[in-house]
Amino acid sequence: MKFKLIVAMVADDKTDKVISTARELGATGATVITSARGEGLAPPKSFFGVTVEGQVDVALFIVEEHMSKTILEAISEVSNFKGSHGAGVALQLDIEDVVGLESQLSTIQDEIEEQL
Repeated sequence: MKFKLIVAMVADDKTDKVISTARELGATGATVITSARGEGLAPPKSFFGVTVEGQVDVALFIVEEHMSKTILEAISEVSNFKGSHGAGVALQLDIEDVVGLESQLSTIQDEIEEQL
């Protein structure tokens, strides 16, 4: 089985929506790194040395290759990447090898067999 890593950097108020959307489309879980800071084209504004820009979260999803593009596009849609400047970014990377998913894979296979 082939996997992709989806990395989504989104405003912290959109993280829960991104995760629930990815789950609805087949992602079995996520790892979230909170309180990251991003910089776009314009330097962040500060007030007495404290950055005023909002925090972003980095959500990591390991998903099966055949569903990765659908999940990536849905993340873009719910986060409004195209309609809002600086709303975030998401990308997918090939995974050469992965370990530690065996328990999830067997659970998914059991669920599929029950549905048949």
